[in-house]
Amino acid sequence: MAEITTFGQGHIEGVVRLCAAEGWPSWTPENVAAALSAPGVIALTALTDDDVVGAAQLLTDGRVIAYLGLLVVDRGFRGRGIGNALVGELFERSGLGRIDLLSEDGSTAFYESLPHKVKPGYRIYRRTR
Repeated sequence: MAEITTFGQGHIEGVVRLCAAEGWPSWTPENVAAALSAPGVIALTALTDDDVVGAAQLLTDGRVIAYLGLLVVDRGFRGRGIGNALVGELFERSGLGRIDLLSEDGSTAFYESLPHKVKPGYRIYRRTR
């Protein structure tokens, strides 16, 4: 089983690699460093032999709202409980009883395996002039 640990600057390249493998170009080294160490964020990594094989980012006010901004597990390590361990540790560290999220189409089976309610969701964008 992977070791779940607090995100550190030494994990940046590993998180970037995982996100690039998913086709998520916004997760550059600069963005990973800033987003995973921002105020109100709980960020975790899953390590196997010091290699980053998973990462999670929870944005929270620490009282009511928790939003899962990132959950990624190396394709070669899926099905081993790493995603569950990351989510479980986010619940433990936040102390909250629920987490909201948007999912990639291919990830719905994973989230549906967890206790959940399906709610309508939207991703809204800035208006262009």
